[in-house]
Amino acid sequence: MASKKIWFSLFDFSFDYKGSEAPFQVPSDFNWALDFENNYEQLLLEWQQFMELRSPKPYFKDSMVDKKDAYQTISLRWWDLEFRKNRRYFPITTALLLRYPEITTLSFNFLAAGAKISPHCGDTNAIFRSHFGLQIPAQAPTCGLKVNGIEKSWTKGKWVIFMDAYVHEAYNSSEEDRIIILMDVLRPEFKKKRNWICSVVFTSLFIQKRATYFTFLNRLPKGILYTMAAMLIPFSFLSRKCLNLIRYY
Repeated sequence: MASKKIWFSLFDFSFDYKGSEAPFQVPSDFNWALDFENNYEQLLLEWQQFMELRSPKPYFKDSMVDKKDAYQTISLRWWDLEFRKNRRYFPITTALLLRYPEITTLSFNFLAAGAKISPHCGDTNAIFRSHFGLQIPAQAPTCGLKVNGIEKSWTKGKWVIFMDAYVHEAYNSSEEDRIIILMDVLRPEFKKKRNWICSVVFTSLFIQKRATYFTFLNRLPKGILYTMAAMLIPFSFLSRKCLNLIRYY
């Protein structure tokens, strides 16, 4: 039985989620999965055309990766913050994104050859993280991911869907780069709490990003961090709404 209680890493300093969800989900259980698979060639082409014009940006938590700038992303939606300027490079991907409102995050993710993302837990159990293979240079144990101790391979044009809250890691020991589409899909039982979920996670990521520059934040007592988060969550909600309204990104 999957957990009905929403968990956030922001409020659990153990960083070790103990849930009842299966580590991996069956892609055919999701109505959007086949739609993306049927458009694999076009989605790959959009990425290739984008790379001829621009480059993705390194993920802000560079401590997660064992090589500098080895993990890069370009977002079309990030916890309901809309990146409309990026979408002009990805019309087919954008059409799919807008077709399925349960998608809270969609980005293209680049993992360089010979790089590894260290074990870490996700921000919440309220979503299923979903990886769609675009350019997959090898199979596990050369290139793959491990979730809650279970190892899986990516496959071109197919999905790997997992519970992001569990400790997981990704690695690419091949000599070529790995490219995926990463999506976070809201679990249907939490649909009515979407704004709150995205606001809490957005707050968590905001604090994590600041902590990369101001490392003392990592040493603050739990009570101070809880108070800080409580103050920032409403601001997170309002700032996303305002930024979306003025089409800032």
